Amino acid sequence: MDLILTPMQKNRWKLIEDFIYKEVVVPKGYITNGADIPRLFWTFYPPNKSDFMEAVVIHDYLCDKEEYLKADIYFEEILKLNKVKKKDIFILVGGVRFYHFVRYSMFKKISISYKIAVKKVVKNGRDKF
Repeated sequence: MDLILTPMQKNRWKLIEDFIYKEVVVPKGYITNGADIPRLFWTFYPPNKSDFMEAVVIHDYLCDKEEYLKADIYFEEILKLNKVKKKDIFILVGGVRFYHFVRYSMFKKISISYKIAVKKVVKNGRDKF
């Protein structure tokens, strides 16, 4: 996996080439803001740390497509592939899941589709969506 980004204004990053993880193709030109980490924690978890950016780009892209469960699962997988510390994975993955719960649980459609997707993943295995 080679992620090539160029910085833009206001903490935005633009993808220079397509980025592929499994069946997900993030197209050239896609723009991300990096990880949405509160500024208070930037000392420990910088929002554009290279160890996280591959996971962040896939996560942001899938969330834009409203594929939240897949986004969370792939986020965790990529962090593990990049050998991020287990403690950091726990905090980062917990953060995105908490954010999704708070932001999207009020929308019944998303909440129901998330629950259905979880049941499918449990029934069919993690890699089958």
